[in-house]
Amino acid sequence: MKPTSIAEAFELTKKFTRRPGNEDLLKLYGLYKQATAGDNTEERPGGFDFKAAAKHNSWLKFKGKSKEEAEAMYISLVEQLAKTHI
Repeated sequence: MKPTSIAEAFELTKKFTRRPGNEDLLKLYGLYKQATAGDNTEERPGGFDFKAAAKHNSWLKFKGKSKEEAEAMYISLVEQLAKTHI
């Protein structure tokens, strides 16, 4: 199945039988947030919440990309990962 929307791509990730690596997971998160919420304007998490900080930074990497561009990148990444994770 080739996803044509971010919702379809998100559903496809739920069928992964192997967990992608942390780098890919962070990229998926950042692209998804950029595609659905736009630029990250949230404050960076403080303290020792390294997971939240990594997610925040991943989203920031896509700042300035349009929602459409981020959605296309997300779908493309999901398609690529699906080849080896389903």
